[in-house]
Amino acid sequence: MDITSLTVHELMEKLEKKEINSVEITKAYVDRINDKEKDVKAFVTTTCDDAMKRAKEIDNKKENGEKLSPYAGIPIGIKDNMCTKGVRTTCSSKMLENFISPYDATVVEKLNDEQIISLGKLNMDEFAMGASTEYSYFKKTANPWNLNTVPGGSSGGSAAAVAAELVPWALGSDTGGSIRQPASFCGVVGLKPTYGLVSRYGLVAFASSLDQIGPITKDVRDAAMLLNIIAGHDERDTTSYEAPKKDYVKALKNDVKGLKIGIPKEYFGEGINPEVKAKLEEAIETYKKLGAEVEEFSLDIATYALATYYIIACAEASSNLGRFDGIRYGYRTENFSNLKELYRNSRSEGFGPEVKRRIILGTYVLSSGYYDAYYKKAQQVRTLVKKEFDRAFEKYDVLLTPTSPTVAFEIGTRSNNPLEMYLADICTVSLNIAGLPGISIPCGVNSEGMPIGMQLIGNKFEEEKILNAAYTFEQEYKFRDKYKPDLCKK
Repeated sequence: MDITSLTVHELMEKLEKKEINSVEITKAYVDRINDKEKDVKAFVTTTCDDAMKRAKEIDNKKENGEKLSPYAGIPIGIKDNMCTKGVRTTCSSKMLENFISPYDATVVEKLNDEQIISLGKLNMDEFAMGASTEYSYFKKTANPWNLNTVPGGSSGGSAAAVAAELVPWALGSDTGGSIRQPASFCGVVGLKPTYGLVSRYGLVAFASSLDQIGPITKDVRDAAMLLNIIAGHDERDTTSYEAPKKDYVKALKNDVKGLKIGIPKEYFGEGINPEVKAKLEEAIETYKKLGAEVEEFSLDIATYALATYYIIACAEASSNLGRFDGIRYGYRTENFSNLKELYRNSRSEGFGPEVKRRIILGTYVLSSGYYDAYYKKAQQVRTLVKKEFDRAFEKYDVLLTPTSPTVAFEIGTRSNNPLEMYLADICTVSLNIAGLPGISIPCGVNSEGMPIGMQLIGNKFEEEKILNAAYTFEQEYKFRDKYKPDLCKK
């Protein structure tokens, strides 16, 4: 039995039947990390020794008849911008290279409550700013489907680790597509929940009004299960939404008869790769065959979403990263003779080029004389984007678009062209602007065997609809039965 190829729900079934124990599962993943991490470079910090110790403790408790969570003993990987007590939380930045968090993020607390075992912290673009995981201070993560290509970003380490079977599932964060785009590039499932559904307490902030934590998994059922664990109100997060607890697994009906799916034509126009477009059109035909009602419509405001996103995101990043000044915590330069030099040199040496670029852009749009022309205008357009989506959901249950206009690109081909890199987010950023949920699932591969992602968008707090629509397609298409990354082929 190849333990690392199993989904989480398959692992749980085997645990329940006592066909396998926590130590065997954890050891299989530790061995896999020891074998493949040198190729993928998905981790910033591994906690394998602690994971094995926790697995033994869980097995002992089970043998003694203690009642444990059904998830007890299942490993996970955590993106390195979520605080983990006693373990480095670096945001893949020199600025936080040696920062050890004194507390756990709420999502980490929830994982610990379920006795889920962390295998370590996963690589990312520095402070979550990027679309390829090439902007990490520590290493460039590779895509398990082709090690010469990027895994996407900023949650590239999380997506690559799941695709390479280094972890059975992982947590990522999504500010403008940073869960969905790497999930698309790596042929896995990535879910960005509605803004406010999952607590951001303990998530190192990039853009506070856009950031959202979510699951990256092998299949849709696992995504629903992980969302069940991490969703819920948190009084420590003032943007956390207070709503009745839902069971998202129960939403997986494998039936889309009568589901109204809208196809925004702007997402299928200029710039989309022909092979990506062809696979999306095949997926649309699959939904029609399954009984869904599909209709094309115009989502006019989508063309303004990318510019709006980068103005708001950079402005909030400029504000949020002001706390890293070389005094309170984080990197501190040794080369200074006065306070001004301490600030300047600490930030110049501690931040990478992409973070500096966004701080400068954000400071510019917030500055006197430009605030009204840029930031205020972007917030006004944000309201229009929300209203445009509201009108769409008066008619449709779910919207269907590409996750990315292209498949994964080669490492190094876009890192020197920021504008081209930013365009990789063109299909995903509007959801963060509007606070909507979205899921990316694989819908095929291109002629070179690289995965193509399909994005399903839902109305606020209607994760059930997109999860069921994704699950129904997944059950019909069976991507995981047909295709495997090069690194996982036996």
